[in-house]
Amino acid sequence: MASDQLTGFVLAGGKSTRMGQDKAGLAFGGATLLATALARARVVTPEVFIVGSPALYSGYAPTFSDVFPECGPLGGIHTALSHTRTEFNLILAVDTPFLSAGLLAYLAERALDSRAVVTAPVVKAYPQPLCAVYNRSFLPIATAALKAGNYKIVPLFPQGSTLLVEEAELAKFAFTAEMFDNLNTPEDLERARRRDSDKNQ
Repeated sequence: MASDQLTGFVLAGGKSTRMGQDKAGLAFGGATLLATALARARVVTPEVFIVGSPALYSGYAPTFSDVFPECGPLGGIHTALSHTRTEFNLILAVDTPFLSAGLLAYLAERALDSRAVVTAPVVKAYPQPLCAVYNRSFLPIATAALKAGNYKIVPLFPQGSTLLVEEAELAKFAFTAEMFDNLNTPEDLERARRRDSDKNQ
C-alpha cells in the first residue's frame, strides 16, 4: 500500500459516557484499545494520526483536536479530512479491537481501485462508517452537514460514488460480522476480553 495515497486516522475523541471512563486507555489483549487500533492501521499505512485530545494522546501519535467540537464521529471524520495530505483516508474507531489488519487493507485496496468517495463495509444490512475509507472530497459534505447540525454519517454517503462492500463479499475472505463489534459499556468490554482470551488459548 503506497503511503502517498492513504493516511490512517483513529477516532479517539468520544465521551465514553456509557463506559464510564476513557475507552482509548482501556487495557485489552496486553495493550490499550488505542495502541491496538494504531497498530492495525499502521499495517496498512505508516502515516497514522489520532483525532482526540492532544493532551491525552499525543504520546501515541500526532493528534488533532476536533475542528467542530462535541459533534460526534462526523466531527472526527471532518477533522481527519481537514488535516490529511492524501486523497484517501482510513477512518477507524478506537473501540473496535477485533478488526483485522487484513480487513483494513482490503477496504483500502477496494477504495483505491474504485476511487469511490466513501468505501464502507456492510454488516447486518448497515454500512459501518467508522471502519471505512473516505476520499478527501467528502470534506465539503461533512462541513455542510456539521454547519447545519446534521451529525448522522451514513445519510451523507453520496449516491453513485459510494462503494458498499457487502457481507457476502467480506465472507469470501473470512471477514466476519463479529470483527465489527464495538465496546460501549463495561459489560461489552468484559465479553470482549473473554472472547480475546478464549481465542488465544
